[in-house]
Amino acid sequence: MNRLRTIELFIAAAIALSACAAPPAAPATQPPAATSGLPDLGGREIVIAIENAYIPFNYIRLDNGKAEGWDYDAIAEICKRLNCKPVFREIAWDGMIAAVAAGQFDMAADGITITEERKQSVDFSDGYIKVDQRLVVRVDETRFKNVEEFKNGNFKLATQKGTTNYAEGVKLVGEARVIAFDDFGSAVQAVISQDADAAIIDDVAGQGYVGVNADKLKLLDGIVSEGQELGFIFPKGSDLVGPINAALKAMREDGTLQRLQDKWFPKGRQVIEYDQIGPGAYGDPTPTPQP
Repeated sequence: MNRLRTIELFIAAAIALSACAAPPAAPATQPPAATSGLPDLGGREIVIAIENAYIPFNYIRLDNGKAEGWDYDAIAEICKRLNCKPVFREIAWDGMIAAVAAGQFDMAADGITITEERKQSVDFSDGYIKVDQRLVVRVDETRFKNVEEFKNGNFKLATQKGTTNYAEGVKLVGEARVIAFDDFGSAVQAVISQDADAAIIDDVAGQGYVGVNADKLKLLDGIVSEGQELGFIFPKGSDLVGPINAALKAMREDGTLQRLQDKWFPKGRQVIEYDQIGPGAYGDPTPTPQP
C-alpha cells in the first residue's frame, strides 16, 4: 500500500486527525521481558498511527468492534519480543506520513511502500513484504486483454488517492484517466458498478478482492510494477528503527513473517469484506471519488 504525498500539503490535516480516539484493541497486558538476544525497550509505550480501513493490514470489525489485521498481529509480536506496549491511534492516510514526520506519532503501520522520496521525510524499517501492482477488472471484460491494451485505450482507472498505486496509475495512463477514492474498497466497487474500467492495486490485496468476488472480478494479465517493498515509518532519527529491524530479522529467520503472510494474505481469498468493517479514520462509508 503505498502512498505518495508531499509533507507540506498535509501537516494541518495531520494535526487535526491525530486527535482521533484510539481504536479498539486487544486487552492490555503487562509486557514481558524482551526475547533473549534482542533489545529490551523496558515496557515502553509506542504510539502507532494506523488507518483502520485497509484490508488485510488493519480494520475494525463491525460485528464485535475488534481491531484486526496484519499490522496488529505483527506489532503485537514485535512488542512481545522487544518488551514494549503498542498504543494505536487512528488517522486518515493522506495525513499519516506528514504526521509521523512531524513527530506526532512514534511510527506508522499501514502497508507503506518504501520510496526514495518518502525517505527524505521519514525513516523506514526494513521491508517486510514485497508486492507487485496489478489491474483488477470485471470478469466479463473483453475490450482489453492485458495491461498494454488497457493503457492504449481510453479506459478509466480507479485507485486510492495519495498512494503509490495512484502514482503508478498516472504513469500508466495519465492523470485525466485516473479516478481516486479515499480507500481501495471504493475503487474496486467502482469497477464492479462500471464507473471505472479497472482498479490498480497491490497483488496481495487484489487476489483477495477477486477471491470473494470471483463471479464479478479477475486480475488482468500483466504487471504494472513489481517488487515494491513495504515497511513501517518513523520520524527521522528515531531510536526505534534498530530494535524493530532486529525483531523483524528474527521473525523472518524463525518463520513468523511467513506465517503472518500466510494468515493475512491467503491466495485467492480475502480475509474479510469491506462491508463487514467500519469506515476507520474516514468516518464515511461512501467516500467521494476525486477527479
